[in-house]
Amino acid sequence: MASTSSLPEEDYSCPVCCDIFKDPVVLSCSHSFCNACVKRWWREKGTKQCPVCKKIDTRKSPPRNLALRNVCEAFIQERQRASKRKRTSSDPEDLCSLHAEKLKLFCLRCQQPVCVVCRDSKKHTDHRFRPIDEAALDHKEEVQILLKTLQEKLKMFNKVKWKSNRTAEHIKVQARHTEMKIKEQFEKLHRFLREEEEASVAALREEEQQKSQKMKEKIEGLNRDILTLSNNIRDTEEELRAEHVSFLQNYKTTMDRVQLTPQDPQPVSGALIDEAKHLGNLAFRVWDKMRDIVSYTPVLLDPNTASLLYTLSDDLTGMRLGQRKQLPGNPERFDPLPFVLASEGLNSGTHSWDVEVGDNPHWWLGVLAESYQRKGFRGVPKWRMWLHEGKYMASESYTDLSVKQKPQRIRVQLDWDEGKLSFCDPDTDTHIHTFTHTFTETLFPFIGTLDKTVPLKILPAKISVTVG
Repeated sequence: MASTSSLPEEDYSCPVCCDIFKDPVVLSCSHSFCNACVKRWWREKGTKQCPVCKKIDTRKSPPRNLALRNVCEAFIQERQRASKRKRTSSDPEDLCSLHAEKLKLFCLRCQQPVCVVCRDSKKHTDHRFRPIDEAALDHKEEVQILLKTLQEKLKMFNKVKWKSNRTAEHIKVQARHTEMKIKEQFEKLHRFLREEEEASVAALREEEQQKSQKMKEKIEGLNRDILTLSNNIRDTEEELRAEHVSFLQNYKTTMDRVQLTPQDPQPVSGALIDEAKHLGNLAFRVWDKMRDIVSYTPVLLDPNTASLLYTLSDDLTGMRLGQRKQLPGNPERFDPLPFVLASEGLNSGTHSWDVEVGDNPHWWLGVLAESYQRKGFRGVPKWRMWLHEGKYMASESYTDLSVKQKPQRIRVQLDWDEGKLSFCDPDTDTHIHTFTHTFTETLFPFIGTLDKTVPLKILPAKISVTVG
């Protein structure tokens, strides 16, 4: 019997996949195929015809071709042994696993190195090839380009990771700082409540002392009157028991005694503690007094949007220009524009807030649309007024504003529904400028300055308590 290696490789190849048979089956027409290949062929064609002769196979399932399977396994083992012998006897270069020949070509369709025998085999019919060295240089250049992209992406990921680590640390700093400020605010309220409690209890104790003293004096007076009456009664009873002559001799004195009686005692009006004065609307009265220590500011600044040049006040109502800080470059933060936004956006209704500008010579006030780009410079805000080099201006068209008296405060009034944004001087009740526009986005109040000497501050609104 001839060795299996003496037969051409085509005799061991499936006509469908052109590779060595795997789990071969034989059809009724005697043609053999890989089990998976023939079943895939049938699914695609919708009929159980032979891929070679097109004859229909009527059997439910084609039987295994065990003899062909054994021959193919023997062929593969012998080829592997030959490849191993060739590798050990020749230079240590890459050899074809099928033919033990040197890999000198690169199949452009299959995208893998092949030998000259592979090139002439049925599996690579009509394929295009390149010399292995030429193909390697071309593909290395392609991989180098992709590698450079990956390296740049790695740098980007490392940069984002570094920023994320900084952000994580800043979150901890923010949390500790905010917790400290919360405790300070509540301690202020606790101290106020303790003082109010002490004052209320002191007022109660004072009233108790006053009214207790009054009742003490009343009781002492009653005791004196009771003693006088008791003595008179006792003396009169003794005279009544005396002899007639003695009684008559003292009659006038006895009559004076029994007729001299104190006035009837009167109940003390208002003697009890005025509980209503101390307890009535106690919580409301304390809350009303809180207006002296608490304030309400209609617009609060968001430190996460503040330019790295700004330092905000602890109550988030004021800001000043300072040295550039190292803070996370989060998407909400302005950079390099020197702005800071309010913490809440406005998308309906009417709103008003006052900004103390004082003698600051360079400031901006207004509103920004939520979509306004905060990184880089994307054009000036549309709805703003500002002061620069002694000139008051408005909008992106740099409209000069007529301001006769330098305002210390600017009142900003937004009527979102009516599409109006107005600026005025509340101290002189002087209108400065009004924008009209149909607003469609959420608007955020903003302020900004380039002066280091005078901070800007959003002023608290007046608090009123109305009793209905």
